Amino acid sequence: MDVRLAQCFIAVDDHDKALAFYRDVLGLEVRNDVGFEGMRWVTVGSPHQPDVEIVLEPPGANPDASPADRLALAELLAKGMLRGVILATDDCDALWERLREHGADMLQEPTDQPWGVRDCAFRDPAGNLLRCFQRPAA
Repeated sequence: MDVRLAQCFIAVDDHDKALAFYRDVLGLEVRNDVGFEGMRWVTVGSPHQPDVEIVLEPPGANPDASPADRLALAELLAKGMLRGVILATDDCDALWERLREHGADMLQEPTDQPWGVRDCAFRDPAGNLLRCFQRPAA
C-alpha cells in the first residue's frame, strides 16, 4: 500500500494577499481557484512537486462549523495561532532575503539547527507560521 501526502490546508483571511504571497514571493504555481457559496479556495503547489498541493481556504470553511466556531477560528487566525506548513528549499539564505525584500513578517533568520538543517521562520499575510529548511549538502 502506498500512502502519500496530496493536500494540506492553510486558513487565510484574504485570498488575494495570500495568492500574491504564495505565488509571487514563494514562487508556487496556482493550480485551482474556486468560489462556492460565497467562499473561495485557491490551490497552489511547487512546480517540482506536481502531486502535492496547499489549499488556501477561508477560516471555518467546514460546512458543519457553527457561527461561533467560524468566529473563534477567525480570531485565532488574526492572532497567528493557527499552524502553517514547513517548506524545503535548496537555499534558505536566498529565500530569507527574497521574503525580507517583499516585506514578509520575518521571525527567525536562517540558523543552523543542532538536528542538521538550516532553517528560518516567517508568517504569511494571514499570520500563519511557516518554516523553511535546507538540508545539508551530501
